[in-house]
Amino acid sequence: MENIIIFVLFGTIIAISGLCLYFIQKTNARITNMNKTLDHQYNLIVKLQSVLKNKYATNAIAENAEMIYQDLLQSLIPIMAAIDIMPRNTPEHPLWRALGGIMDEYAKNPFALEKLRRCIKLDTEVARNIDNYMRRADNFLHHLTITEPDGLLSSTFTDGLLGQSLTFFAQAKQLAAQQSQK
Repeated sequence: MENIIIFVLFGTIIAISGLCLYFIQKTNARITNMNKTLDHQYNLIVKLQSVLKNKYATNAIAENAEMIYQDLLQSLIPIMAAIDIMPRNTPEHPLWRALGGIMDEYAKNPFALEKLRRCIKLDTEVARNIDNYMRRADNFLHHLTITEPDGLLSSTFTDGLLGQSLTFFAQAKQLAAQQSQK
């Protein structure tokens, strides 16, 4: 009888040990799944944080670019009025419409360069606005060149209307300076 009690106790202990091992294994599997889920959520949070940082940086750049565009436009308006040029009639940003109008007029009528040269020579306000425009546009292009790793955006601006207008204004200033020296 004592052997039966020992076997029953021994069987009960083995059964309880088996159940404990089963629950430990189930708990370990749940903890492993929970760790995987937490790692996945952490990676998603890191990606989300990166996207939000990039979006914030993009919004900051867009806001700064808009301020720069408005500043450049404020320098262009008196110049356009002095040489009697209207902006393009397109749905683009007012800065690009103004620059497009200037460059279109110059392409149609090279005398626009001579009109600008005269205005620079005779009107100090126009000369000051051209200097302001050229300095700010140069600073903007320089900033793009420094901050952009591949240079695609800065070359687009340099080869586009901004760069063309800088060349046009530099030519007019140079012609006005040569006329002053004579």
